[in-house]
Amino acid sequence: MSPDSAESSPSSSRDWFFPSPSFIHSTSNSPQSPNYPRKFSTIPRHSRSSPTDWKPPKTSTFRSVSSSGSAAYGDQKYGRVRRRIELIRRSEKTAKKEKEDPVVEQKRDVSKAVSGVKTAIGEMGIRVFGQRVKIRWQMAFCIAILITAFGSLVHKNFSLHNQVIELQDQISTMNIRLQACNMSDTFDTISILQESDHLSSKGLKILALTVSIALLSMPLFVFKYIDYTSKFRSSYNCSEKVSLNKQLEYRVDVLLSVHPYAKALALLVATLMLICLGGLALFGVTDDSLADCLWLSWTYVADSGNHANSEGMGPRLVSVSISFGGMLIFAMMLGLVSDAISEKLDSLRKGRSEVVEQNHTLILGWSDKLGSLLNQLVIANESLGGGIVVVMAERDKEEMELDIAKMEFDFRGTSVICRSGSPLILADLKKVSVSKARAIVVLADDGNADQSDARALRTVLSLTGVKEGLRGHIVVELSDLDNEVLVKLVGGELVETVVAHDVIGRLMIQCARQPGLAQIWEDILGFENCEFYIKRWPQLDGMQFEDVLISFPDAIPCGVKVASRGGKIILNPEDSYVLQEGDEVLVIAEDDDTYAPGALPMVNGASFMHIARPARKPQKILLCGWRRDVDDMIVVLDAFLAPGSELWMFNEVVESERERKLIDGGLDLSRLVNITLVHREGNAVIRRHLESLPLESFDSILILADESVEDSAIQADSRSLATLLLIRDIQAKRLPYREAMVTRGQRGSFSRGSWIGEMQQASDRSVIISEILDPRTKNLLSMSKISDYVLSNELVSMALAMVAEDRQINDVLEELFAEEGNELHIRFAELYLHEGEELSFYEIILRARQKREIVIGYRLANAERAVINPPNKNERRRWSVKDVFVVISEKE
Repeated sequence: MSPDSAESSPSSSRDWFFPSPSFIHSTSNSPQSPNYPRKFSTIPRHSRSSPTDWKPPKTSTFRSVSSSGSAAYGDQKYGRVRRRIELIRRSEKTAKKEKEDPVVEQKRDVSKAVSGVKTAIGEMGIRVFGQRVKIRWQMAFCIAILITAFGSLVHKNFSLHNQVIELQDQISTMNIRLQACNMSDTFDTISILQESDHLSSKGLKILALTVSIALLSMPLFVFKYIDYTSKFRSSYNCSEKVSLNKQLEYRVDVLLSVHPYAKALALLVATLMLICLGGLALFGVTDDSLADCLWLSWTYVADSGNHANSEGMGPRLVSVSISFGGMLIFAMMLGLVSDAISEKLDSLRKGRSEVVEQNHTLILGWSDKLGSLLNQLVIANESLGGGIVVVMAERDKEEMELDIAKMEFDFRGTSVICRSGSPLILADLKKVSVSKARAIVVLADDGNADQSDARALRTVLSLTGVKEGLRGHIVVELSDLDNEVLVKLVGGELVETVVAHDVIGRLMIQCARQPGLAQIWEDILGFENCEFYIKRWPQLDGMQFEDVLISFPDAIPCGVKVASRGGKIILNPEDSYVLQEGDEVLVIAEDDDTYAPGALPMVNGASFMHIARPARKPQKILLCGWRRDVDDMIVVLDAFLAPGSELWMFNEVVESERERKLIDGGLDLSRLVNITLVHREGNAVIRRHLESLPLESFDSILILADESVEDSAIQADSRSLATLLLIRDIQAKRLPYREAMVTRGQRGSFSRGSWIGEMQQASDRSVIISEILDPRTKNLLSMSKISDYVLSNELVSMALAMVAEDRQINDVLEELFAEEGNELHIRFAELYLHEGEELSFYEIILRARQKREIVIGYRLANAERAVINPPNKNERRRWSVKDVFVVISEKE
């Protein structure tokens, strides 16, 4: 409200600003009231009676002041303030006097009235008895006077109240006028400041726009300078081959390659620079503050559609530029995020993530034996509810998982985890938690034996270099027996070795001497049936081994791990050996939780059988093919065969070259005492070469996987199978007709003209052992029944799995495969019983102990497979002399 409007209509202010009584009281009586200061109570005395006629003096506003100089304006402003302070003080004094005068007059009038009443009452009291009528009139007159005096007092009171209200209205009006004056002064000051700020902000906006344009154009000038400098240097100095821009590109490439977060950091810096430059440019072309411009620049970068609301050529041009840069920034960001996600998924797909497991079995490498090895580990972990097997090889993870999924066996709760990596790199070994594995199996590579063993040696070196140490033991598959010493020297006590060729060679020799032994080894080495276990039983301490043999109803004891001899395992100990504290018992059982010692059964005394074993006879054996460890096989054959035996060697190696290779392998031909070497040169898959040999006269024929094709399992098996079929066919053609008819009548399975029937007849005359590498060839041989085969990969995998589960079993297998000590034998029943005799299996065990043998199973005359660790050992049954028993005894 302006002063003029307040002056023309003073009553209007009362309508919209009427204070409450408490507020009026506090305003009129309190000298410290902040809302209504005393400086507005400046009403002249001559205008008290009519406050509505009073008009405030006109004061000049800030706009009427000349703007010639800031000093004149300041003096006039401070003068007005001093006058107002004086008016306030005068108004305060006048208001006090105005409030005190009506109260004094009222008190005087009341005192006069009271004194008059008292006088009248006194006169009436004196005259009361004289003139009653006069008293009544006087009393009425006094009452009338009192009523008149009281009415006058009430009238004066109401008039004073009205005057107070009018004064309050005037004070309110003056307060409003003062506020209006102050606001006008403030507005004038603000306008001047705004004008000065506008001038300064305009300069800042121009500077900001210039800086933003300069920063945007700076990279262009820098690149042009680098290009010019590179061209100038190349033209000036011809010896400099690398230009400056190429060096800069190389530095940037190295930075992005070495630092993994360099791309994201560069993108972040580019985003911040775009926001800052865009904010400066917007600050230069708009009237907004710098903070608002920076926020608006961020919105343009984050959402390119926000620039549609821009008005004006400058803001629109800047907003479009920022939006275009934002689209580029977010495109690069999406590219980086997409690449990061793709790289992570690719690493997971390729098996680069870390395996967080412990007490797992780790397999390093990939070969044809992996399927059989996994199958045996799955069976071994079935009693535990499954386990964890980790496979790491230098193959793609998806390919490994696909090949494992094609394996035809049930995993039975075992999880197989594949990882891609090299066992020669410590980082890859840590990725599969090698330090927490309970067993580590190193598979030999398919191919050259020397290269495979050299790689296995480097793998063992990498494993021994793990800083965290190894919790489990290392099982290494080797191809050459000569490299075993070197691997054990490097690995020390952590390493257990399984030489695949040596194991297969010894098994082939044992099976050639004793047909049917291959099936026994499959049952013992695999976890599907019965296998070796070692455990301590304190309740057996102090018991003789003879009593221990019949103390397990569900297992067959085979040896003792003697604690007093450093944990050495003794197979087939003496009956008088007494178990000491700390000794452990080696048994053959179905599983480690399926057997326990029980009470000693009542077994009848075994009568001694006075039947002498048949003496060993000289044998004639044919060896088809050439292997790198054939010299070791010759040494084993010389130890097993009787004196006067012959070993025919038929292969494509020249005779002179053979002797050189045998001597280089460490064979001393002069030390062969039981066998005589007969050399024949030829190809085992060519019929006419085979027909030159007396095939019908050999007791055993061993078909080896030839060294020339050992790199390919399928090709080697094809060659072995072809050789087997040719040999059986030639043998069948050379058999006498009468003998063939007798044999056919006994077998009765095939017709006279059946070629497979003739081969079965020929198989009764001689034993052929074929070394088979591919498990798929097993079905062909088992259906035809023309060979007592050895599935080498499967048997080696079984041995690896058994040693991986318990490294102590490796000592047992080494003794069973060695030339000295104990081995598996197949004995005829006539050595232990008479025809039709009824005996329990415990009684047969005790009879075999008379010859220092341990019976672990039997095979009936009409059965195809042997029974290892038979149940119901105390049950009596009728036996035949055509039955055979499987025993562990010392080598003959």
